[in-house]
Amino acid sequence: MKLKEVKCIADAMLEKKGQNVISLDLKPIGTAISDYFLVCNADSTTNVLAIADNVEDRMIVECGRKVVRAQGKENAIWVILDYGDIVVHIFQTPYREFYRLENLWADAPKTEYTDNE
Repeated sequence: MKLKEVKCIADAMLEKKGQNVISLDLKPIGTAISDYFLVCNADSTTNVLAIADNVEDRMIVECGRKVVRAQGKENAIWVILDYGDIVVHIFQTPYREFYRLENLWADAPKTEYTDNE
């Protein structure tokens, strides 16, 4: 079931022009606070918010799940959508490059998503 949700989120990101969409499978690490991180970036606050809204909408419609907690929509620099077992990170491009979240979890298996999948 979780893989369906991960794919749903990745598709929602791509649909609104999310860039460099990846998922990190944190289960093998064992110390992570969730099972998956999904990460993407966009070049404007408008785009960041559009991606976040699309993820929330599609998760409700396709997977029957509402976000538990959302942070960052007020400035749309880094929006976090927390689904408990899945945490979604949507960055403005310079902030993703600055925080390099994927590097903190470099041991986690990574999947990249493109419009061609």
